[in-house]
Amino acid sequence: MAASDPETAQRQIDEIDALSSIYGDDWCVVDEDERIFCIKIGDCLEQPKWTLCLQVILPSEYPASAPPIYQLNAPWLRGQDYIELTNSLEEIYVKNLGESILYLWVEKIREVLIEKSQSSDAGPSIEKITEEIDEDNEEDYSVEYQPVQEDTIKTLNFVISESQEDEELPPINHGNPISDRRSTFQAHLAPVVSPKQVKMVLAKLYENKKIASATHNIYAYRIYCGDKQTYLQDCEDDGETAAGGRLLHLMQILNVRNVLVVVSRWYGGILLGPDRFKHINNCARNILVEYSYTNSAEESSKQLGKNKRVRKDKKRTEH
Repeated sequence: MAASDPETAQRQIDEIDALSSIYGDDWCVVDEDERIFCIKIGDCLEQPKWTLCLQVILPSEYPASAPPIYQLNAPWLRGQDYIELTNSLEEIYVKNLGESILYLWVEKIREVLIEKSQSSDAGPSIEKITEEIDEDNEEDYSVEYQPVQEDTIKTLNFVISESQEDEELPPINHGNPISDRRSTFQAHLAPVVSPKQVKMVLAKLYENKKIASATHNIYAYRIYCGDKQTYLQDCEDDGETAAGGRLLHLMQILNVRNVLVVVSRWYGGILLGPDRFKHINNCARNILVEYSYTNSAEESSKQLGKNKRVRKDKKRTEH
């Protein structure tokens, strides 16, 4: 099923890659040519009863001008439960016309499953606790960072100006590497609040000879500008075509802010095809989860449901 235009087709591909990275084995490709996918959604509370299978077909016009065609499968889903859930999904689509919405749908379903599970445990009179969840997770972006050992620090061929030296170099954290067919992928993460800090971290990373010798150092960052309620964001492929954009798309879906993620790839001589993008995004997601940059489902749904104005940095010329 060919998409109506190249931009729409690429948006579908980027969304599918991001969802595959986020949900792992729970995301299933039923028919790639026909754009049919399925995801198993649980309540995160180890209650096997409260699970649901969402099957979607992506029309050629999605996400630009048409919603996904979907089917909800669960033994318990019928009657009023079915009506309320489908209404919620359609409301999300209407509020986000032209946007990628599958992540919002999945997390809305998960939110409903959690409520069902908790209601089942506590009895029919229990009140919904979404407001309590909101309060617990509101603006919770604090992370305790561990100092980085000298022999694990890396950097880029950047020249830092004197004005940049006035800013403090953020701590740099390193994720667990992923290896496949002699290629190795490793993510690095740093909290950043300005483009100057982004350059400082990149420069610091390339001081490490191992990272400097990587075949590709793909990166993306998102910085929230509270005064203007916009995001300053950018990405870099470093020779791995489209990898930076996919990484940034993942970060947008996860709704992370004030963070730079760099993924180094050391090529081992065997072509990996599309799997390389999966490993890049998996590395990035793992380190974002490890350092608590991912939000609750409710928080993500609220933020991603809004149309944000994004100011994009001018990209550097690839070398």
